[in-house]
Amino acid sequence: MAYRLSGPRSYATSTMTERFDCYYCRDNLHGKKYVKKDEKHVCTKCFDKLCANTCAECRRPIGADAKELNHKNRHWHEDCFRCAKCYKPLANEPFSARDDGKIMCGKCGSREDGNRCQACYKVVMPGTQNVEYKKKVWHEECFTCFECKQPIRSQSFLNKGDDIYCGPCHDKKFAKKCFHCKQPITSGGISYQDQPWHSECFVCRTCRKNLAGTRFTSHEEHVYCVDCYKTSVAKQCNGCKNPITGFGHGTNVVNYEGHSWHEYCFNCKKCSLSLANKRFVINGENIYCPDCAKKL
Repeated sequence: MAYRLSGPRSYATSTMTERFDCYYCRDNLHGKKYVKKDEKHVCTKCFDKLCANTCAECRRPIGADAKELNHKNRHWHEDCFRCAKCYKPLANEPFSARDDGKIMCGKCGSREDGNRCQACYKVVMPGTQNVEYKKKVWHEECFTCFECKQPIRSQSFLNKGDDIYCGPCHDKKFAKKCFHCKQPITSGGISYQDQPWHSECFVCRTCRKNLAGTRFTSHEEHVYCVDCYKTSVAKQCNGCKNPITGFGHGTNVVNYEGHSWHEYCFNCKKCSLSLANKRFVINGENIYCPDCAKKL
């Protein structure tokens, strides 16, 4: 805390034209200087010897002719009232009084008592650019990214334990990477088959339509909208000639010698008996149950 002096002062002196004696030595003060101390009139000699305050610095009396400074019941010669660190005169300057009794100028007091930078451990002087975070303080130039070592200044930052990272370095080191473009996902994104994607990367491989929130399917690590999957990827049913998409009713598929059928289309050509998981006979592109095949 800084204090200001009450100002240099000296005890009043005067001359007398009538009989007037010193309170202590009874010497006649006529025509002489005297000091009024506690309502008593004292010659300068007795004042210096018996009444003068002792300087807190040099330990010598502060005479009647000297300028005296005081603070909290302590007294100094004007020339003795200096910073205990740099010895700068403080008679007309702001100062701070420490608990150990030392008087310091504002600059030295800040160095002794101020907060210290968490990076360089030097004092952060009042008025200088600094960063405060979680009740700790850094010089602005010392508050740097743990990865790239560049000052963060006005950028946004994130912490990982006790380490501070600028946004780009944090994303590069810790953010999930998109399964498609391999770049960090800084916000949002979607997950498919336990893999993270940018929402703008999760698009149909054929028509580039965004698939977030819509029906889609995948084939060989690529995703497709329903329409493109039907026309470009899906196998054609050998029975109904429609795409086998796996959506809805046509989920189960029967495959045989390079041909595919919806399960509900895999029926005897003659009696329409479902042949899924049963013995069948194939004749050209048609399938028959064993009974109907014998009648052909």
